[in-house]
Amino acid sequence: MLGDGQHDDSAGGARPLNGRRRLFPHEQTEVARPPLGDRLRNLVLKPVEAGTVSTDKAPGRPVSVEELEADVRSANDKERFIGLVAAPLAAAIGILVISALIANDPPARLNNGQIDTLHVSLSLYYDLGAVILGLSVLMLVSAMWRKRVYLGIVTALYGLAIFNLHYWGFGVPFILFSAWLLVRAYRLQRDLREATDGLARSGAQIKRGGGKGSSPKSNSRYTPPAAGGGRSSAPRPANRQRSR
Repeated sequence: MLGDGQHDDSAGGARPLNGRRRLFPHEQTEVARPPLGDRLRNLVLKPVEAGTVSTDKAPGRPVSVEELEADVRSANDKERFIGLVAAPLAAAIGILVISALIANDPPARLNNGQIDTLHVSLSLYYDLGAVILGLSVLMLVSAMWRKRVYLGIVTALYGLAIFNLHYWGFGVPFILFSAWLLVRAYRLQRDLREATDGLARSGAQIKRGGGKGSSPKSNSRYTPPAAGGGRSSAPRPANRQRSR
């Protein structure tokens, strides 16, 4: 028998036989699973293929004009993921809010037969619910097509609509998300404008520097012709007769 820590050389090659490995062999073959957040993100977003260059930018690394143009043109994966999650959530919140407003709507007339001024027509609630659902669909489409500015505007309109219905807890997160998107879009536009202006200034300086060296110099020995150049200095025949 071989005790713990001894090796079995009969099968060709040393192989440690540990009691813990014999009792728990699954511990050696178990593969670590990714976190739940990464798995959900891979279900919604397209995973990065092997061999492709990552678009994540390290802090402090200079960004080229092409990368800035790509960032301005489309939203990144993080913004798209938040938009795809916020759109169905917004639709669910809209349905709950409209249902609560219809359930709490007072009757059209009071007990004494007078018209209740607090009563709201149900058709108005239905129209408002259709608008909220339409904003949710636009939010989803903007997130799918990676339109950062449109997503920020639609999210802001949705948040203001829910906020005006006195459901501030549901409207404030959407307003904050839209503000973050619009501020990010403004900063990217500013960075792109500064980068393109810097390239234009550097190109103009290079052109001016090359023009000075290639421009022909004026000849200091050259004398321009006189104002009456081309005229003959000999007197005319009339002047000759007068001189006689």
